[in-house]
Amino acid sequence: MVALASALAGCGFAMRQAPNFGFTTVYVTQNVTSPVSKALQRELAASGIQVASMPPVAGKAGAVVLGVITDQRERAVVGQTTSGQVRELELRYRFRFSLSTPAGKWLIEDNEMLLERDISFSETDALAKSAEEQLMFKDMESDVVQQVMRRLASVTSL
Repeated sequence: MVALASALAGCGFAMRQAPNFGFTTVYVTQNVTSPVSKALQRELAASGIQVASMPPVAGKAGAVVLGVITDQRERAVVGQTTSGQVRELELRYRFRFSLSTPAGKWLIEDNEMLLERDISFSETDALAKSAEEQLMFKDMESDVVQQVMRRLASVTSL
């Protein structure tokens, strides 16, 4: 066991740790009540970042403004039978955000993420497929939150 631990330590392996952010306070604007926006606010608070309810004053050290521009779910038919029945759907989750200082300096300009998932569809299993669709959207929301957190952690200085 000791040999395994020393071998892993020697190769540079380390457990994933909480990210270090270059800011201490964040103010979320626009789509504040969207599911991803709420989840982001919870994740930031859990990481030790203060989520402000009022816009920060320009010049306040360690404060940033997170603008949630777009947060939407999309559903498109991509496959049909010869009789016109839906057989396959494409689920999309589109999230667009930006990060700036209170003074207006862009730290992350408008950044759009688009996640896509394919799902089969059956009229006879419509209720089950609807539940599966909701689970896939929840999974995509979770993916978006983690990706945004990694992008926010890439900001090291204001």
